[in-house]
Amino acid sequence: MPFAGSKLDTMSLQLDSITKQVAHETHLYEMSLALEPGLNVLLGPTTAGKTSLMRIMAGLDHPSAGTITEDGTEVTTLSVKKRDVAFVYQQFINYPSLTVFENIASPLRVRGGLNRAELTQRVTKAAEVMQIDGLLKRLPAELSGGQQQRTAIARALIKESKLLLMDEPLVNLDYKLREELRNEMQSIFASRDAIVVYSTTEPMEALMLGGKTFVLDQGQLLQTGSTLEVYHNPTTQRVGEVFSDPPMNMMNGHVSNDEVHLRGLFTGTRSSHMKGLTVGDYQIGARANHVTLTPTSDHDIAIPARIELAEISGSETFVHAGSREDDGEKVVAQVTGVHSYKVGEEITLYLNPRRLYVFEKSGALAAAPTINRTAPTETTGAN
Repeated sequence: MPFAGSKLDTMSLQLDSITKQVAHETHLYEMSLALEPGLNVLLGPTTAGKTSLMRIMAGLDHPSAGTITEDGTEVTTLSVKKRDVAFVYQQFINYPSLTVFENIASPLRVRGGLNRAELTQRVTKAAEVMQIDGLLKRLPAELSGGQQQRTAIARALIKESKLLLMDEPLVNLDYKLREELRNEMQSIFASRDAIVVYSTTEPMEALMLGGKTFVLDQGQLLQTGSTLEVYHNPTTQRVGEVFSDPPMNMMNGHVSNDEVHLRGLFTGTRSSHMKGLTVGDYQIGARANHVTLTPTSDHDIAIPARIELAEISGSETFVHAGSREDDGEKVVAQVTGVHSYKVGEEITLYLNPRRLYVFEKSGALAAAPTINRTAPTETTGAN
């Protein structure tokens, strides 16, 4: 455990047929979730319903329909004050008139039962874990944004609640600090018996955190499972798009006995993972990190293209290109390293058939690649 104290009794949290309507708008369509101790990631774009769902879990809001059960006891209408929950928001919230020490200590003071020495020990330990132990005498206004968020997280962790909710807690921090905190929190989560629910819009963050992932979009729960399993086997085209950054490239395709055709113009050898498919038309998906500017095999599908935009992000370059055939379809390639490309420059994009996803016209997954089934790294995007 990261903090002194007895080990938490584990809990289970079950949401059954939960919906949420506000006026005439549906924020959450009927969904059911089972959460166990460990890390549970809510992944989805803005307006997917992540915050609405977390507020219902916390007891800050009540569902329009459905039930919530903790350890077999229904708590659907139980207020947040009567639940064992801690919440960290994307906008850090601290008491401006209290020092960092008192901000972190506040949940323990409310709970009571600790003498001053025990309270000081717990607060100091929490501050050390979040690397703010040298700032305990400062006021929030004297801290940077990252230090304020560390303070808010330390206050939530010290409470040692059975349910810890974190709503995009790193979104407002700079890139380097986010990486630092993300790594720290992985070890913190691993050492706790709480149910940790962490929401994010970023597929890479979900992959780095691991655990179990719930993919949401427009108020609907699309897929649930271990993070890597959901990443490698999106059950629908929409899950594949949500769990890819940038969204998975989708192209009209056709699978014949021996070949796979894209857009009716480009042909490659049918891969072994497509063996069970019937001949016909499909949607073909390719993640940006699997689209290359140089061939990776003798069977690659070559697409003559023209650059429309090149974005440099960290140590990667995202190349947005349109086909030279002017068929209106666009493809994004994720290239390792910082490169200079000119708009209008002619290139050739290569897709290895072994890395292609195949979806039915209905959107259901028909075939998924089986090679290199590990998490991609943020710097290389290699898998």
